[in-house]
Amino acid sequence: MASFKFKNSYLGESSTVSSQNEKINTKFSIDDYYDGEKTTEDTEVKMQKLVIKDMLKRNSADLIVSGDLSNQIATSNKAVSEFPISNLGLYSACATYTEELIVASSMLASGASNILTIVSSHNLSVERTFRFPIEYGSPRRVTQHFTATGAVSSLVTKTPTNIKIEACTIGKVIDFGVKDANNMGAVMAPSAANTLIEHLRDFKRKPEYYDIILTGDLGKLGSELFKTILSKNDITLKNHMDAGQELILDKNKTDQGASGPVCLPLYLIEKVLTNKKYKRILIIGTGSLQNQTLVNQKNTIPSVSHAVSLEVIS
Repeated sequence: MASFKFKNSYLGESSTVSSQNEKINTKFSIDDYYDGEKTTEDTEVKMQKLVIKDMLKRNSADLIVSGDLSNQIATSNKAVSEFPISNLGLYSACATYTEELIVASSMLASGASNILTIVSSHNLSVERTFRFPIEYGSPRRVTQHFTATGAVSSLVTKTPTNIKIEACTIGKVIDFGVKDANNMGAVMAPSAANTLIEHLRDFKRKPEYYDIILTGDLGKLGSELFKTILSKNDITLKNHMDAGQELILDKNKTDQGASGPVCLPLYLIEKVLTNKKYKRILIIGTGSLQNQTLVNQKNTIPSVSHAVSLEVIS
């Protein structure tokens, strides 16, 4: 069994920051990719520290659960080193935020009261790591995403709020045989579909139980493949939205939408949770578990997707 119910786990406030490319209003923003820093890695560390400090102004934390896309999650480790709070570093690529919610909710059951999550990505750093440096001038493929720039810190707490973290389904790592690091939608769609199928089966629910099913960053092609796989399992989605597809709409940058672990929480917090029509929300973080060494060795790319069920109490 990969699905679990939570007791007394709630999503508290969040703090968000993004660049000018993300078509969304966040609490903080940066004017350009460097924002006064010498490197883009320093900028990403700066964004993480900004939202963590903002959260700690109003909240205490027993633990920080952190993650990003840098090698050895170096960005998160650097950022949280400034705070005298115990830290768990996680990596599930773009599924990291949902994994953080799952781990934090589980830790509440073990005695913690307040846990901060932090996740981030930076376009220039990520594109250089997983594809080509922007300065290289490589033509962008039609299947390629555009990495979002931003950071999100959320509070997971025992103190009741109007958003209950109700349940989760932990995904399986699935390798569908795709080798193209520029086609993450095709890499992630099978794991996203598998996780949703298992979630609905384990909790004996139908898709329409939820007001919205929000995936992380499948993009246009990945969303189509996701729905195709589900249709072959007699599941029709009428309430699906992809955060990455909604976050960056500039066709000059991408035909697919944004990618990165900040896609899901940025859109969830600033768009979905502010919309009163959404009461039952299923978020599915979708992660392409690619490694530049293995990709260069022509290996196939596995993926994982984790689902978290949220209930808005009003």
